[in-house]
Amino acid sequence: MASQTQGIQQLLAAEKKAAERVAEARKRKAKRLKQAKEEAQTEMERYRVEREKQFKQYEAMVRKISLPLLELHMGTRTDIAAKIDGETKSKISGMAKSFQNNQEEVIQFLLTLAFDIKPELHTNAKLQAKLGEPAA
Repeated sequence: MASQTQGIQQLLAAEKKAAERVAEARKRKAKRLKQAKEEAQTEMERYRVEREKQFKQYEAMVRKISLPLLELHMGTRTDIAAKIDGETKSKISGMAKSFQNNQEEVIQFLLTLAFDIKPELHTNAKLQAKLGEPAA
């Protein structure tokens, strides 16, 4: 009986030791995963910074090349602004001319609509009269 108790004690101790090792292994695994995640984050950040730097360089190069070509094609900003101002003024003067030409005609049309009133009964009143119902 004593050997049986001793055997059970050994099994319990071995089980406890195995559980501790499993827990330790899980901790190590979690630590490795955390470390790998941190390394991946720093690698991604470094890559993002590098790509951003490349993009800025490319953007500067494109601006350096395309801005003079754009100015040759369209003109400088002041030329473009002057052109837009001229077009705007010509459109406004065209609208003012159109207003002057059509002003009298529009006023006459509106006066005709306002003063040429033909009094007649409302459709509901006509219907009541047909049906012989008293007006309310």
